[in-house]
Amino acid sequence: MREKETKLISMVIAALLCAIGIVIPMFAPKIILEPASFTLASHVPIFIALFISPPVALAVSVGTTLGFFFAGFPIVVVLRALSHVLFALIGALLLKKNTSLLSSFAKSAGFGLLLSAIHAVSEITVVTLFYFGNHMPTSYYAHGYFTSVLLLVGLGTLIHSMIDFGISIFVWKPLSRVIQIPVNAKEVLKKEVAVK
Repeated sequence: MREKETKLISMVIAALLCAIGIVIPMFAPKIILEPASFTLASHVPIFIALFISPPVALAVSVGTTLGFFFAGFPIVVVLRALSHVLFALIGALLLKKNTSLLSSFAKSAGFGLLLSAIHAVSEITVVTLFYFGNHMPTSYYAHGYFTSVLLLVGLGTLIHSMIDFGISIFVWKPLSRVIQIPVNAKEVLKKEVAVK
């Protein structure tokens, strides 16, 4: 019975994180650097999901992508959201294998930077395909590939992702003390308590 309860709780948390991931882009502040824009905290639900488990990370990254799709966002935005599956799954699997990745500031920063780099490369790949297929807004072409895609999408996503990772850690640490399900990152807290 306990395994069924755990699966049900994980499913409910994944659904809540999907809902939050869909709502955040509607209401959170945006930083606009033409032609790109960045929504503060938009990746927080995905990072929290990857702290929980690979299935929850997969469900939330796919669920938020479907939210963008059904909300009628341009296909390039939907595919950029779908690319989050890659960093979410890699992060969740790495954290499952090595629960100490969040045990110190240095390890957390390195882990966040790795995930942010994967995130940025994934989004650059999606936008590059659309850019060279002449399917991007004219503002992207006016600024050129280097500025529009490599700097704004690539470097912008790297920085945005690191900020959202930091917010996620800030939210996750106290939250994980009250969540009563087995999670990837819970082992870190047990080790922290043992050290204190």
